[in-house]
This record gives sequence, C-alpha cells and structure tokens, in this order.
Amino acid sequence: MVSVAGDAGEAGRRYWLRLLPVLALLAAVTRLPSFTRPLWNPDEGYLATQARQLAAGGTLYETVVDRKPPLLPWLYRGAFELFGDRPPWSLWPLKALAVLAVLAGAVLLASLARRRWGDRAGLLAGVCYVLASVALVPEDTQAATFEVFMLPWTVLAMWCADRGRWAGAGLAVAGAVLTKQTGGAVLLPVLWLLWTSRAGWWPLARLSAATALPVLAAALLHGPARFVFWMVTGSGSYVSADGAVGHALIRGLANCGLFAAGCLPMLLALLYVARTGRPMTRTGDVWVWLAASGAAVTVGLQFFGHYFLQLTPAVALLAAAALRHLTARGAVAVIAANSLIAAGFLTWALLLFPRTEPVHQQRLAAEVRARTAPTDRVLLWGMHPEGYWLSGRAPASRYLTAGFLTNFSGGRGGARVGEQHAMDGAWPYFRRELRLRPPALIVDDSRGKPYALPRTPTLRSYVARHYELVATFDGADLYARSPAPGR
Repeated sequence: MVSVAGDAGEAGRRYWLRLLPVLALLAAVTRLPSFTRPLWNPDEGYLATQARQLAAGGTLYETVVDRKPPLLPWLYRGAFELFGDRPPWSLWPLKALAVLAVLAGAVLLASLARRRWGDRAGLLAGVCYVLASVALVPEDTQAATFEVFMLPWTVLAMWCADRGRWAGAGLAVAGAVLTKQTGGAVLLPVLWLLWTSRAGWWPLARLSAATALPVLAAALLHGPARFVFWMVTGSGSYVSADGAVGHALIRGLANCGLFAAGCLPMLLALLYVARTGRPMTRTGDVWVWLAASGAAVTVGLQFFGHYFLQLTPAVALLAAAALRHLTARGAVAVIAANSLIAAGFLTWALLLFPRTEPVHQQRLAAEVRARTAPTDRVLLWGMHPEGYWLSGRAPASRYLTAGFLTNFSGGRGGARVGEQHAMDGAWPYFRRELRLRPPALIVDDSRGKPYALPRTPTLRSYVARHYELVATFDGADLYARSPAPGR
C-alpha cells in the first residue's frame, strides 16, 4: 500500500489503511450497474468479438481491425483465455477489472493530492474522482471500454511526473496511448511539470524514449503501415464533421451539460473558492491537464459521452484543491450533495435506462444461432457487432460494422454516409472477402438507418444475385444463400 502511494512511516500506513477500503467500496458501488447487463454498448461487443477472432488465429489490423490501439483487444483476449468467452458471463472478469481500474485511478489521484495539499485533499480527490466517473449516460460510464482503462495510465503519468520519475511517466503515457489515442493528451501537463521543474535535457530524453519505445514496439509487432493506418491516417472521413457541425455541437453541449450537472457541487465549490481569491497553489499543471483533456474530447467533433470521462481526473483534482479551503462541514456538504447526484445516476442505470436495444440484439442473436451451424460465418449489416459474440458465430468480414464501409457514425446524425465515404480500400477488400468466403446468412439490421441495404448499391446487388429473403425478425431482414447462386 505504502509503495503505491509513495508515502512512508506509520502515519502514512494508517492513512492508507483507512482510505483504501473507502475508495474500494465506493468504486464497487458505482460500478455495480455494469454487472446487471451482458453488455452496455457496442464497444464492449466489438472488443469481445475481436478477442474471439484473435483467439481463433486472427491478426490484429489485418483480419481483425478497428480504429483503436491494441492494448484493450489483447486484454479482452487474455481474459477470455483465462475465463472463457461464452456470453453473458465472460465479460464479468473485464467488468471486475474496470472496478480495479477506477480504484487505481482514485488511489493514484489521492496520493497526488495528498503530496501537494495534505491528507484531507487526498481523501477528497479520490472520492471526487469516483463520483465524477458516473456523471454521464449509463451506457457511457458502465461499459468496460477504452476510457475506463485509459484513465489510470493518465493519472499514473502525472503521479510519476510529480515525483520526477520521468521514465515512469513516459511509460504511463505510452500505456495511455496504446489504450486509446487521445490518452496521449496527458503528455502536455507532464511536459509542463518537466519544464517548470527545470529538470533539464536528460529527463526530457528519458521521458521521450520511454513514451516512444513502447509505441514503436507495438507498431513493429503489428506492422508499421497497418498500425499507422488504423491508428491515425485511415480515419479522415470518420473525424470530418462536414455537414454535421450543428449536430455535433448540440451533442457536445448536451454531454458537457450532463457531465457538469453530475459534478455540479464540486464545480460550484471550485467557483466559490476562485471568487474569494483563496490561493489555488500547485494547480498550474492541473489546468493544463484539464485543457489538454478538453482538446482530446473535442478532436474529431464526435462528442460521444464516454469521451468526457477523460476530464474526470483533472476535475477531481481541482475540486480537491478547492474543497481543502472550506470548513470540514462545508467539504462534507459538497461531497454529500455530489453523492446524492451520483446515486441518481446509479438509479438511472439500474432501474430506468432502456433495455430495448440490448434485448433486440439478444433476440436477433438467438435467431441467427437457430438458422446457422456453429462453423458458419455470418454478416451482420449494422452497428451492433455484439451480435457476433452473442450468437457465437464468426463474422464473414473483418469489418464488424457498417460504419467502415459507409462512414456512418452515431455522432454525425447521418451526414456523409455512403459507399463513397468508406475507408480507403474497404470495398475492394470487402468484395474479395464475400467472394472467397460467402456468409451463410446476411442480416440487414439497419432498420431504416442511412446505411440500409437499398442505399448501399454494391451490397444490395450482391445480395440480390446470391441470396433470398427468408425471414424478417424483429425489424431485421435475414437473407440465406439462394439454391441457385449467381442467378
């Protein structure tokens, strides 16, 4: 415990022996809703399907693809290897790891705040971090996906930099980048700390090498060209907001407002202390951290709710810096008020958040399973790759969603959708996959979305030549191979 916190002596031991159970209990309670559903959003289903494909001999960024770094797919793969991959219980180990990830972030942030401002600030920072972690739509906060596992790396980077451990800070930045690209934003406050400490060139060299080498190793392991394409250069159309700026801004303002509401007592306390002119010492790097995180949220103008989780460490640390100026009774009142708000978000998650889409996907997966053999490959034309994992059927294509082939994204409201906006080279590769391994079943689960089969000429033509409609189930059209292919 003491080595993790960086504290020594009997007082430090007593402090952490009291604080750790509190933070552990709080993290477990706030993550409790995540265990009440097989999965919370398509990202979990995507990662589960990727992990299963990797276990079957797939190659990341070749036969198994996504616009994300490799660390989390391999974490899912390792968990499946240890605990099995059958739904729905096979995601429970990942959900448990997500609890530990939240706890790790809270402990590191508490240690950082305690070193700067004392015992009470450490307690406040850890508690505020956990409470802020649920201040969004439940499907964004309860899923065991990228931001949840990225954030402990970012906090670790700041924890190391605060102590002048520049190689450790660089390794943590690399861990964040290899979990999600925007995790690299934490490098800016780390560099700020290095600059303000006047550490010199040798620490900068250590920081740079420790950051770059793991990323370079990952690129060499997976193939530099493929790695760069899927991590950076292949997402031009996806991050473009052409034709959807208004929709993106409304979405961004809505999620920003929701996050602010979820952290309102903390933010009001911060505003009050700032207006009274009380000194917010040793917070320059935290403001840089908040600004860099805000820029990371804004990149691409997608503004999905889970992006805003990247703001939580800096917000919690600033809240702790402000709350230490209040009386004990005032600080307790702020934490109590924020706990009530967090309880509201948990109630939303447990009792009120709609289950329509998850139920649809489970029902559709059962239908796919009933109509195919375990060795069959299927094509689920939609934006819910969890269907592959739920049905236990392998995907017929490396493109697990229609988004790669049409540029559809929930953050764009249907703008710039169509074959002409697909990723470079996607359709030739997709046609080759269909020719070499025709799926036993094609499921058009677009349900009126802009990527629907009638609006996708190449796939519509292929289905018309080789398949016939055999059922419409729960709004999805199911196509089986026709008796006379190629008619």
